[in-house]
Amino acid sequence: MPSSFPPGDPAPPDGSLPASALQGMPQRPFSVYLHVPFCRVRCGYCDFNTYTLPELDDAGAPQGYLAAAHAEIELAAQVLRPGGPPPVSTVFVGGGTPTLLPATELGSLVAAVRDRWGLAAGAEVTTEANPDTITPAVAEQLARAGFTRVSVGMQSSVPHVLRTLDRTHDPAGVAGAVGALRDAGLQVSLDLIYGTPGESLADWRASLDAAVSLRPDHVSAYALVVEPGTRLHGQVRRGEVPAPEDDDEADKYEVAAEVLGGAGYGWYEISNWASDPQHRCRHNLAYWQGADWWGVGPGAHSHVGGVRWWNVKHPRAYADRLGQGVSPAHAREVLTAGERYDERVLLGVRLGDGLPVEDLRPAGRRAVAGLVADGLLEGRAAVGGHAVLTLRGRLLADTVVHRLLV
Repeated sequence: MPSSFPPGDPAPPDGSLPASALQGMPQRPFSVYLHVPFCRVRCGYCDFNTYTLPELDDAGAPQGYLAAAHAEIELAAQVLRPGGPPPVSTVFVGGGTPTLLPATELGSLVAAVRDRWGLAAGAEVTTEANPDTITPAVAEQLARAGFTRVSVGMQSSVPHVLRTLDRTHDPAGVAGAVGALRDAGLQVSLDLIYGTPGESLADWRASLDAAVSLRPDHVSAYALVVEPGTRLHGQVRRGEVPAPEDDDEADKYEVAAEVLGGAGYGWYEISNWASDPQHRCRHNLAYWQGADWWGVGPGAHSHVGGVRWWNVKHPRAYADRLGQGVSPAHAREVLTAGERYDERVLLGVRLGDGLPVEDLRPAGRRAVAGLVADGLLEGRAAVGGHAVLTLRGRLLADTVVHRLLV
Protein backbone atom coordinates (compact mmCIF):
# COMPACT_ATOMS: atom_id res chain seq x y z
CA MET A 1 0.00 0.00 0.00
CA PRO A 2 1.11 3.61 -0.52
CA SER A 3 3.04 5.16 2.36
CA SER A 4 1.20 7.07 5.08
CA PHE A 5 0.67 10.82 5.24
CA PRO A 6 3.20 13.05 6.96
CA PRO A 7 1.86 14.99 9.96
CA GLY A 8 0.47 18.44 9.27
CA ASP A 9 -2.07 21.09 10.15
CA PRO A 10 -5.65 21.07 8.83
CA ALA A 11 -6.01 22.52 5.34
CA PRO A 12 -8.81 25.04 4.71
CA PRO A 13 -11.76 23.58 2.77
CA ASP A 14 -11.53 26.28 0.09
CA GLY A 15 -7.80 25.67 -0.46
CA SER A 16 -6.91 29.27 0.34
CA LEU A 17 -3.31 30.20 1.11
CA PRO A 18 -1.87 32.81 3.46
CA ALA A 19 -1.27 36.20 1.85
CA SER A 20 2.43 35.82 2.67
CA ALA A 21 2.64 32.75 0.39
CA LEU A 22 1.17 34.63 -2.57
CA GLN A 23 3.26 37.76 -2.10
CA GLY A 24 5.68 38.14 -4.99
CA MET A 25 4.34 35.07 -6.76
CA PRO A 26 4.26 36.67 -10.25
CA GLN A 27 8.05 37.06 -10.05
CA ARG A 28 8.77 33.43 -9.03
CA PRO A 29 8.98 30.45 -11.42
CA PHE A 30 5.89 28.24 -11.34
CA SER A 31 5.50 24.56 -12.23
CA VAL A 32 2.63 22.06 -12.30
CA TYR A 33 2.78 18.38 -11.38
CA LEU A 34 -0.06 16.08 -12.51
CA HIS A 35 -0.31 12.74 -10.70
CA VAL A 36 -1.94 9.86 -12.60
CA PRO A 37 -2.36 7.08 -10.02
CA PHE A 38 -3.08 4.10 -12.29
CA CYS A 39 -0.92 1.03 -12.98
CA ARG A 40 -1.59 -2.30 -14.65
CA VAL A 41 0.41 -4.02 -11.90
CA ARG A 42 1.76 -2.57 -8.66
CA CYS A 43 5.49 -3.28 -8.55
CA GLY A 44 6.67 -4.96 -5.36
CA TYR A 45 9.20 -2.21 -4.50
CA CYS A 46 6.91 0.76 -5.12
CA ASP A 47 5.28 2.79 -2.35
CA PHE A 48 3.98 5.54 -4.63
CA ASN A 49 0.30 6.40 -4.52
CA THR A 50 -0.87 3.99 -7.24
CA TYR A 51 -3.85 1.70 -7.83
CA THR A 52 -4.74 -1.00 -10.31
CA LEU A 53 -8.06 -0.49 -12.08
CA PRO A 54 -9.81 -3.51 -10.45
CA GLU A 55 -9.25 -1.78 -7.07
CA LEU A 56 -11.31 1.26 -8.08
CA ASP A 57 -14.96 2.10 -8.66
CA ASP A 58 -16.20 4.48 -11.36
CA ALA A 59 -15.55 7.62 -9.29
CA GLY A 60 -11.92 6.68 -8.78
CA ALA A 61 -11.27 5.21 -12.22
CA PRO A 62 -9.85 7.22 -15.14
CA GLN A 63 -12.95 9.18 -16.18
CA GLY A 64 -13.75 10.21 -12.62
CA TYR A 65 -10.10 11.08 -12.09
CA LEU A 66 -9.91 13.25 -15.20
CA ALA A 67 -13.00 15.25 -14.24
CA ALA A 68 -11.61 15.76 -10.74
CA ALA A 69 -8.15 16.75 -12.01
CA HIS A 70 -9.69 19.38 -14.29
CA ALA A 71 -11.71 20.63 -11.30
CA GLU A 72 -8.54 20.93 -9.21
CA ILE A 73 -6.85 22.96 -11.94
CA GLU A 74 -9.85 25.33 -11.83
CA LEU A 75 -9.60 25.48 -8.02
CA ALA A 76 -5.88 26.27 -8.25
CA ALA A 77 -6.58 29.10 -10.68
CA GLN A 78 -9.02 30.62 -8.19
CA VAL A 79 -6.73 30.18 -5.16
CA LEU A 80 -3.76 31.80 -6.90
CA ARG A 81 -5.67 34.94 -7.92
CA PRO A 82 -5.33 37.92 -7.90
CA GLY A 83 -1.96 38.41 -9.51
CA GLY A 84 -1.31 34.72 -9.82
CA PRO A 85 1.79 32.97 -11.05
CA PRO A 86 3.70 33.71 -14.24
CA PRO A 87 3.23 31.39 -17.23
CA VAL A 88 4.06 27.80 -16.28
CA SER A 89 7.73 26.91 -16.81
CA THR A 90 7.43 23.14 -16.52
CA VAL A 91 4.71 20.51 -16.43
CA PHE A 92 5.41 16.95 -15.27
CA VAL A 93 2.90 14.09 -15.52
CA GLY A 94 3.90 11.28 -13.16
CA GLY A 95 2.42 8.19 -11.67
CA GLY A 96 1.63 5.43 -11.71
CA THR A 97 1.77 4.93 -15.42
CA PRO A 98 0.38 8.08 -17.07
CA THR A 99 0.48 6.52 -20.53
CA LEU A 100 -2.19 4.00 -19.52
CA LEU A 101 -4.47 6.95 -20.34
CA PRO A 102 -4.87 7.96 -23.98
CA ALA A 103 -2.46 10.67 -25.06
CA THR A 104 -5.41 12.89 -25.92
CA GLU A 105 -6.61 12.77 -22.30
CA LEU A 106 -3.15 13.57 -20.97
CA GLY A 107 -3.07 16.39 -23.51
CA SER A 108 -6.37 17.71 -22.17
CA LEU A 109 -4.73 18.22 -18.78
CA VAL A 110 -1.82 20.08 -20.35
CA ALA A 111 -4.31 22.18 -22.32
CA ALA A 112 -6.15 23.05 -19.10
CA VAL A 113 -2.88 24.22 -17.54
CA ARG A 114 -2.17 26.30 -20.65
CA ASP A 115 -5.66 27.80 -20.60
CA ARG A 116 -5.50 28.82 -16.93
CA TRP A 117 -1.95 30.15 -16.69
CA GLY A 118 -0.28 29.94 -20.07
CA LEU A 119 2.94 28.11 -20.85
CA ALA A 120 6.21 30.00 -20.89
CA ALA A 121 8.15 30.10 -24.15
CA GLY A 122 10.13 26.87 -24.40
CA ALA A 123 8.24 25.27 -21.50
CA GLU A 124 9.30 21.73 -20.63
CA VAL A 125 6.33 19.31 -20.66
CA THR A 126 7.19 15.77 -19.53
CA THR A 127 5.30 12.54 -19.01
CA GLU A 128 6.55 9.35 -17.47
CA ALA A 129 5.92 6.15 -19.44
CA ASN A 130 6.49 2.43 -19.26
CA PRO A 131 8.30 1.19 -22.37
CA ASP A 132 5.51 -1.19 -23.35
CA THR A 133 2.97 1.65 -23.56
CA ILE A 134 4.92 3.55 -26.23
CA THR A 135 4.22 2.90 -29.90
CA PRO A 136 4.96 5.17 -32.87
CA ALA A 137 1.30 6.26 -32.84
CA VAL A 138 1.37 7.07 -29.11
CA ALA A 139 4.63 8.99 -29.50
CA GLU A 140 3.15 11.11 -32.29
CA GLN A 141 0.02 11.74 -30.22
CA LEU A 142 2.09 12.86 -27.23
CA ALA A 143 4.03 15.29 -29.41
CA ARG A 144 0.81 16.70 -30.88
CA ALA A 145 -0.64 17.05 -27.38
CA GLY A 146 2.19 19.42 -26.43
CA PHE A 147 4.65 17.13 -24.68
CA THR A 148 8.32 17.86 -25.24
CA ARG A 149 9.94 15.12 -23.16
CA VAL A 150 9.23 11.52 -22.05
CA SER A 151 10.83 9.79 -19.06
CA VAL A 152 10.89 6.06 -19.79
CA GLY A 153 10.93 3.58 -16.89
CA MET A 154 13.64 1.24 -18.15
CA GLN A 155 14.90 0.32 -14.62
CA SER A 156 17.17 -2.50 -15.89
CA SER A 157 18.07 -4.39 -19.07
CA VAL A 158 18.47 -7.70 -17.19
CA PRO A 159 15.41 -9.98 -17.18
CA HIS A 160 15.91 -11.52 -13.72
CA VAL A 161 16.34 -8.05 -12.19
CA LEU A 162 13.12 -6.86 -13.81
CA ARG A 163 11.32 -9.95 -12.50
CA THR A 164 12.48 -9.20 -8.95
CA LEU A 165 11.16 -5.65 -9.35
CA ASP A 166 7.86 -6.99 -10.80
CA ARG A 167 8.43 -5.00 -13.97
CA THR A 168 6.46 -6.53 -16.80
CA HIS A 169 8.02 -4.94 -19.88
CA ASP A 170 10.33 -6.78 -22.26
CA PRO A 171 13.77 -5.15 -21.97
CA ALA A 172 14.20 -5.55 -25.73
CA GLY A 173 11.26 -3.17 -26.21
CA VAL A 174 13.04 -0.18 -24.69
CA ALA A 175 14.96 0.50 -27.90
CA GLY A 176 11.73 0.56 -29.91
CA ALA A 177 10.13 2.98 -27.46
CA VAL A 178 13.14 5.30 -27.54
CA GLY A 179 13.22 5.19 -31.36
CA ALA A 180 9.52 6.01 -31.61
CA LEU A 181 9.86 8.96 -29.24
CA ARG A 182 12.90 10.30 -31.08
CA ASP A 183 11.12 9.99 -34.42
CA ALA A 184 8.29 12.09 -32.95
CA GLY A 185 10.78 14.82 -32.00
CA LEU A 186 10.60 14.23 -28.25
CA GLN A 187 13.45 14.38 -25.76
CA VAL A 188 14.04 11.07 -23.98
CA SER A 189 15.13 10.28 -20.44
CA LEU A 190 15.78 6.73 -19.18
CA ASP A 191 15.17 5.87 -15.53
CA LEU A 192 17.31 3.15 -13.94
CA ILE A 193 17.34 1.46 -10.51
CA TYR A 194 20.36 -0.18 -8.91
CA GLY A 195 20.73 -2.37 -5.83
CA THR A 196 17.93 -4.83 -6.61
CA PRO A 197 18.34 -8.10 -4.66
CA GLY A 198 20.27 -10.54 -6.84
CA GLU A 199 21.66 -7.85 -9.16
CA SER A 200 25.39 -8.30 -9.71
CA LEU A 201 27.83 -5.56 -10.55
CA ALA A 202 28.02 -7.05 -14.06
CA ASP A 203 24.20 -6.88 -14.33
CA TRP A 204 24.26 -3.21 -13.39
CA ARG A 205 27.04 -2.41 -15.83
CA ALA A 206 25.08 -4.21 -18.57
CA SER A 207 22.04 -2.04 -17.85
CA LEU A 208 24.12 1.14 -18.00
CA ASP A 209 25.77 0.04 -21.24
CA ALA A 210 22.36 -0.75 -22.75
CA ALA A 211 21.03 2.65 -21.69
CA VAL A 212 23.89 4.72 -23.09
CA SER A 213 23.84 2.72 -26.34
CA LEU A 214 20.41 4.24 -26.99
CA ARG A 215 21.84 7.77 -26.60
CA PRO A 216 19.06 9.23 -24.46
CA ASP A 217 19.19 12.92 -23.63
CA HIS A 218 19.07 12.22 -19.92
CA VAL A 219 19.58 9.33 -17.48
CA SER A 220 18.37 8.99 -13.89
CA ALA A 221 19.90 6.28 -11.70
CA TYR A 222 18.38 5.73 -8.27
CA ALA A 223 19.39 3.33 -5.50
CA LEU A 224 16.62 0.91 -4.57
CA VAL A 225 15.06 1.74 -1.21
CA VAL A 226 13.04 -1.02 0.45
CA GLU A 227 10.07 0.94 1.76
CA PRO A 228 7.99 -0.38 4.71
CA GLY A 229 4.63 -1.73 3.63
CA THR A 230 5.74 -2.82 0.16
CA ARG A 231 5.73 -6.42 -1.02
CA LEU A 232 9.51 -6.31 -1.35
CA HIS A 233 9.81 -5.19 2.27
CA GLY A 234 7.85 -8.25 3.32
CA GLN A 235 10.08 -10.50 1.23
CA VAL A 236 13.20 -9.02 2.83
CA ARG A 237 11.72 -9.29 6.33
CA ARG A 238 10.89 -12.98 5.76
CA GLY A 239 14.37 -13.66 4.42
CA GLU A 240 13.13 -14.57 0.94
CA VAL A 241 15.44 -12.04 -0.72
CA PRO A 242 18.49 -10.21 0.67
CA ALA A 243 18.28 -6.57 1.67
CA PRO A 244 20.26 -4.07 -0.43
CA GLU A 245 23.72 -3.39 1.05
CA ASP A 246 25.21 0.08 1.36
CA ASP A 247 28.63 -1.00 0.11
CA ASP A 248 27.12 -2.71 -2.94
CA GLU A 249 25.05 0.38 -3.78
CA ALA A 250 28.11 2.60 -3.36
CA ASP A 251 30.07 0.40 -5.77
CA LYS A 252 27.22 0.58 -8.27
CA TYR A 253 26.99 4.35 -7.98
CA GLU A 254 30.69 4.61 -8.79
CA VAL A 255 30.15 2.39 -11.84
CA ALA A 256 27.28 4.65 -12.92
CA ALA A 257 29.49 7.72 -12.60
CA GLU A 258 32.21 5.97 -14.61
CA VAL A 259 30.00 4.68 -17.42
CA LEU A 260 27.79 7.74 -17.77
CA GLY A 261 30.67 10.18 -17.46
CA GLY A 262 32.67 8.18 -20.00
CA ALA A 263 29.73 8.33 -22.40
CA GLY A 264 29.59 12.12 -22.20
CA TYR A 265 26.83 12.57 -19.61
CA GLY A 266 27.43 15.22 -16.98
CA TRP A 267 25.98 14.84 -13.48
CA TYR A 268 23.93 17.82 -12.38
CA GLU A 269 22.23 16.23 -9.36
CA ILE A 270 23.43 13.23 -7.39
CA SER A 271 21.15 10.78 -9.24
CA ASN A 272 20.79 12.56 -12.57
CA TRP A 273 22.95 12.96 -15.67
CA ALA A 274 22.33 14.90 -18.89
CA SER A 275 24.01 14.76 -22.29
CA ASP A 276 24.00 18.56 -22.36
CA PRO A 277 22.95 21.24 -19.84
CA GLN A 278 19.89 22.03 -21.97
CA HIS A 279 18.64 18.47 -21.38
CA ARG A 280 18.62 18.69 -17.60
CA CYS A 281 15.16 18.04 -16.15
CA ARG A 282 14.01 21.58 -15.42
CA HIS A 283 10.96 20.38 -13.52
CA ASN A 284 13.02 18.46 -10.99
CA LEU A 285 15.43 21.39 -10.75
CA ALA A 286 12.43 23.52 -9.73
CA TYR A 287 11.86 21.18 -6.77
CA TRP A 288 15.52 21.19 -5.76
CA GLN A 289 15.72 24.98 -6.04
CA GLY A 290 12.63 25.57 -3.90
CA ALA A 291 10.39 27.00 -6.63
CA ASP A 292 6.58 27.12 -6.51
CA TRP A 293 4.51 24.26 -7.87
CA TRP A 294 0.95 23.01 -7.65
CA GLY A 295 0.50 19.24 -7.52
CA VAL A 296 -2.76 18.04 -9.09
CA GLY A 297 -4.13 14.57 -8.36
CA PRO A 298 -4.64 12.06 -5.53
CA GLY A 299 -1.79 12.26 -3.02
CA ALA A 300 -0.01 15.02 -4.97
CA HIS A 301 2.15 17.46 -2.99
CA SER A 302 2.37 21.21 -3.63
CA HIS A 303 4.53 24.11 -2.50
CA VAL A 304 3.85 27.83 -2.83
CA GLY A 305 5.76 30.53 -0.99
CA GLY A 306 6.84 28.37 1.95
CA VAL A 307 3.49 26.59 2.35
CA ARG A 308 3.45 22.86 1.54
CA TRP A 309 0.32 20.73 1.34
CA TRP A 310 -0.72 17.28 0.16
CA ASN A 311 -3.94 15.87 -1.22
CA VAL A 312 -6.04 12.98 0.02
CA LYS A 313 -4.67 9.77 -1.43
CA HIS A 314 -7.55 7.62 -2.61
CA PRO A 315 -8.89 8.53 -6.07
CA ARG A 316 -12.48 8.19 -4.88
CA ALA A 317 -12.00 10.51 -1.89
CA TYR A 318 -10.17 12.93 -4.18
CA ALA A 319 -13.00 12.93 -6.74
CA ASP A 320 -15.68 13.20 -4.04
CA ARG A 321 -14.13 16.30 -2.49
CA LEU A 322 -13.75 18.13 -5.76
CA GLY A 323 -17.25 17.07 -6.79
CA GLN A 324 -18.50 18.84 -3.67
CA GLY A 325 -16.48 21.96 -4.47
CA VAL A 326 -14.05 21.30 -1.61
CA SER A 327 -10.27 21.37 -1.79
CA PRO A 328 -8.72 17.89 -1.95
CA ALA A 329 -5.90 18.99 0.40
CA HIS A 330 -5.61 16.65 3.39
CA ALA A 331 -3.17 18.72 5.43
CA ARG A 332 -0.48 21.36 5.12
CA GLU A 333 2.48 22.94 6.85
CA VAL A 334 3.87 26.46 6.86
CA LEU A 335 7.64 26.19 6.80
CA THR A 336 9.61 28.27 9.25
CA ALA A 337 12.62 30.30 8.14
CA GLY A 338 14.84 27.68 9.77
CA GLU A 339 13.14 24.81 7.93
CA ARG A 340 13.45 26.62 4.61
CA TYR A 341 17.15 27.20 5.26
CA ASP A 342 17.71 23.53 6.10
CA GLU A 343 15.95 22.47 2.90
CA ARG A 344 17.95 24.95 0.86
CA VAL A 345 21.18 23.37 2.11
CA LEU A 346 19.90 19.79 1.90
CA LEU A 347 18.76 20.13 -1.71
CA GLY A 348 21.23 22.70 -2.98
CA VAL A 349 24.32 20.72 -2.03
CA ARG A 350 23.08 17.79 -4.15
CA LEU A 351 23.33 19.87 -7.32
CA GLY A 352 26.31 19.75 -9.65
CA ASP A 353 26.36 23.55 -9.81
CA GLY A 354 26.77 23.52 -6.05
CA LEU A 355 25.47 25.63 -3.21
CA PRO A 356 26.75 29.22 -2.95
CA VAL A 357 28.95 29.35 0.15
CA GLU A 358 27.60 32.83 0.89
CA ASP A 359 24.14 31.27 1.36
CA LEU A 360 25.44 29.31 4.36
CA ARG A 361 25.33 30.52 7.94
CA PRO A 362 28.71 31.35 9.50
CA ALA A 363 29.13 27.87 11.02
CA GLY A 364 28.40 26.27 7.65
CA ARG A 365 30.89 28.52 5.89
CA ARG A 366 33.54 27.57 8.42
CA ALA A 367 32.83 23.86 7.79
CA VAL A 368 33.64 24.12 4.07
CA ALA A 369 37.43 24.07 4.48
CA GLY A 370 37.28 20.87 6.54
CA LEU A 371 35.02 19.20 3.98
CA VAL A 372 37.47 20.12 1.23
CA ALA A 373 40.35 18.70 3.30
CA ASP A 374 38.39 15.47 3.77
CA GLY A 375 37.86 15.13 0.03
CA LEU A 376 34.08 15.65 0.19
CA LEU A 377 33.90 19.07 -1.51
CA GLU A 378 35.85 20.26 -4.54
CA GLY A 379 38.59 22.69 -3.56
CA ARG A 380 38.58 24.74 -6.76
CA ALA A 381 34.81 25.22 -6.60
CA ALA A 382 35.04 26.24 -2.95
CA VAL A 383 37.63 28.89 -3.82
CA GLY A 384 35.15 30.12 -6.42
CA GLY A 385 32.43 30.39 -3.78
CA HIS A 386 30.45 27.17 -4.32
CA ALA A 387 30.14 23.98 -2.27
CA VAL A 388 30.29 21.20 -4.91
CA LEU A 389 30.41 17.53 -3.98
CA THR A 390 33.28 15.33 -5.11
CA LEU A 391 32.47 11.76 -6.15
CA ARG A 392 33.25 10.65 -2.59
CA GLY A 393 31.10 13.51 -1.34
CA ARG A 394 28.18 12.29 -3.42
CA LEU A 395 28.45 8.93 -1.69
CA LEU A 396 28.47 10.68 1.70
CA ALA A 397 26.09 13.55 0.95
CA ASP A 398 24.16 13.13 4.21
CA THR A 399 27.41 13.59 6.14
CA VAL A 400 28.20 16.75 4.18
CA VAL A 401 24.76 18.19 4.84
CA HIS A 402 25.03 17.39 8.55
CA ARG A 403 28.34 19.19 8.83
CA LEU A 404 27.10 22.22 6.90
CA LEU A 405 24.02 22.51 9.14
CA VAL A 406 25.69 22.03 12.51
